[in-house]
Amino acid sequence: MDVEKLLSELTLEEKAALCSGADFWHSKSIERLQIPAVMVTDGPHGLRKQAEESDHLGLADSIKAICFPTASALACSFDTELARHIGEALGDECQAESVSTLLGPGVNMKRSPLCGRNFEYYSEDPYLTGKMAAAFVTGVQSKGIGTSVKHFAVNNQEYRRMSINAIADERTLREIYLAAFETIVKEAKPTTLMCSYNRINGTYACENDWLLNKVLREEWGFDGLVMTDWGAMNDRVKALKAGLDLEMPSSNGIRDREIVEAVKSGELSEEILNTSVRRVLKLIKHYYDNKKENASYDKEAHHALARKAAAESAVLLKNESILPLKSDIKAAFIGKFAQVPRYQGGGSSHINSYQVTSALEAVKEISQITYAQGYDTKEDKTDETLLQEAVKAAREAEVAVIFAGLPDSFESEGYDRVHMDLPECQNYLIQEIAKVQKNLVVVLHNGSPVRMPWLSDVKGLISLYLGGQAVGGAAIDLLYGFVNPSGKLAESYPLSLKHNPSYLNFPGTEKEVVYNEGVFIGYRYYDTKDLEVLYPFGYGLSYTTFEYSELRITPDSNLSDTDSITVTLKVKNTGKVFGKETVQLYIQDKASSVKRPDKELKGFVKTALAPGEEKDVSFTLDSRAFAYYSEALGDWYVETGNFTIMVGASSRDIRLYKDIFLTGTKKLPFIADETTTLSDIRKYVPNGSEIISRYSGRLMPALEGSAEESLGEGTAEMLRQMVEGTPLHCTLSFGGNITAEEIQALLKEINN
Repeated sequence: MDVEKLLSELTLEEKAALCSGADFWHSKSIERLQIPAVMVTDGPHGLRKQAEESDHLGLADSIKAICFPTASALACSFDTELARHIGEALGDECQAESVSTLLGPGVNMKRSPLCGRNFEYYSEDPYLTGKMAAAFVTGVQSKGIGTSVKHFAVNNQEYRRMSINAIADERTLREIYLAAFETIVKEAKPTTLMCSYNRINGTYACENDWLLNKVLREEWGFDGLVMTDWGAMNDRVKALKAGLDLEMPSSNGIRDREIVEAVKSGELSEEILNTSVRRVLKLIKHYYDNKKENASYDKEAHHALARKAAAESAVLLKNESILPLKSDIKAAFIGKFAQVPRYQGGGSSHINSYQVTSALEAVKEISQITYAQGYDTKEDKTDETLLQEAVKAAREAEVAVIFAGLPDSFESEGYDRVHMDLPECQNYLIQEIAKVQKNLVVVLHNGSPVRMPWLSDVKGLISLYLGGQAVGGAAIDLLYGFVNPSGKLAESYPLSLKHNPSYLNFPGTEKEVVYNEGVFIGYRYYDTKDLEVLYPFGYGLSYTTFEYSELRITPDSNLSDTDSITVTLKVKNTGKVFGKETVQLYIQDKASSVKRPDKELKGFVKTALAPGEEKDVSFTLDSRAFAYYSEALGDWYVETGNFTIMVGASSRDIRLYKDIFLTGTKKLPFIADETTTLSDIRKYVPNGSEIISRYSGRLMPALEGSAEESLGEGTAEMLRQMVEGTPLHCTLSFGGNITAEEIQALLKEINN
């Protein structure tokens, strides 16, 4: 396919037609020029491909496919290689099913535990999200299949997601809500991005020139296609000008005509239209250049990969010498999810799974257990018969394992949760069983954090998140020790919803949601506030133990933000079984002039160790690891000063740390005006104190030098602070022996 030749042969009407879908899942074809259509389909953790007779809303049943662990689970693996392998598997499935582009991954931040779609997102941390998603995208695209990273951007709630105006300052956007997208674009080069529905600071994402043209394309170098989320288009002509190429799904020709009319009237340059058409043609060409005829994949092998991934991603949250279970122990499995596991969320990512392995099915391979349903998921109501059957089974067993979690109705695309609780019937069940069985383990199926009022009554706790179709097999692998848990929480578990930093502003009003917490989301907030949490970010137990030692930093002196810094340490398995440990590296700015989080994740390495084995773990840090985004500079800025490099097993379990002094090479711009204070001049102007001293006694003679304690013992300090904090224009009001003209001359001198 010769893209430029085809572009020159297309009519204006055909060009306009290529900029919107033919139906719910396909691009338009142009038969006259033999331009074929391509199919896109929902992901990101499985194929939700509808058959050719799909309905116009895309809601009908999809083909049988593999449901891998959701992003909420996979992120807890802290394993980029695993994410890449799953991406490769999905790429093979797309080839087999003639799908050109997988609509995913979803990389929006977990601002609040209530977001109904959190199960589709990786983390509250943009660094972890970016690295995991970049690996996933690399895996999918290595198979010649495109990805559509979504939802760009600031789409962190379901409430009024199609119209809400997300208001956030640029530093917050850059450091938190855009950072993961930036990593993916620069490291994995996705073929497409999908814009979100919402407005960002007043402008819809689909027509946001700053977001799509300036940041995405000009700054980050993205050269792929931008498509809408389904139905996210607002003004088609504005969107084209802003860099939005493909509208999905079909607009039934309505917006095609708007494009044609805008070009004919001169409102829209045809060259802008050509640019978008060129991107659509390149996407089509990419698929057909890489299409594998008669492609197929091994469903059983992919199911096995899903089981491995679920086990690698699960997090052991509590273990009071009860896990792993012995195969001959008399166990009672309790809870409907033991038989019918909850392994995915509701909405556009819902997979018609090829097969589903339950814990009850998997445990038959190794042990005989008793089972009681305990509760139903149709409504949150205690069934006394089911409850008593469960209590009896627990009482008669040596250990009870309760499979609990959030039912489908509690978390889904389209609406947010209203609380962090499990169904009350499940909480009651756990508390009643705890009265008759002290050897109690809970296995959670949850896409987001939950409250656990019964936590002190259980000896073991595993969170599977939503672990995909093989989650039951993974549960047995973990419970009986065939796999040593190695997952770490990719988000904090607060003690109370009210502790969440977005609590007062989520989900906002009918018109807007204000991100008043700024960069302080998740552990960035909890750790900075030193607020107690149920479980911290990065936390996860193992059936073995690990020792950290010998932290080394190279170079260790005369460091500049232009240097590449290497951090190494030794990690040793000090236990008796094989295990994997995720070493996390955090950076702390010791004396920043702006408010920064107590620590920020800037590296992680997952390493496998046999009993007694010791390995070196290494990290490489560049200037970005130490920088914050300065709106004054319009760039990332490393402030000269002391930083602490921390390594640990979670954000609250720092094992080793060292301080370094780093010299920043960039200077913040400073333009003085009438509102500039004397302290500003001293701080930002190299010879500021000398300049001010020339005006000693003239700027504010009524206050300068006075130390009488006529207003109390703090009078002298009060006067000093008042002088330092007074804007220049106010000095005229305090009897200053200085003119307005002299102030202007002073400002000119400072700014020169």
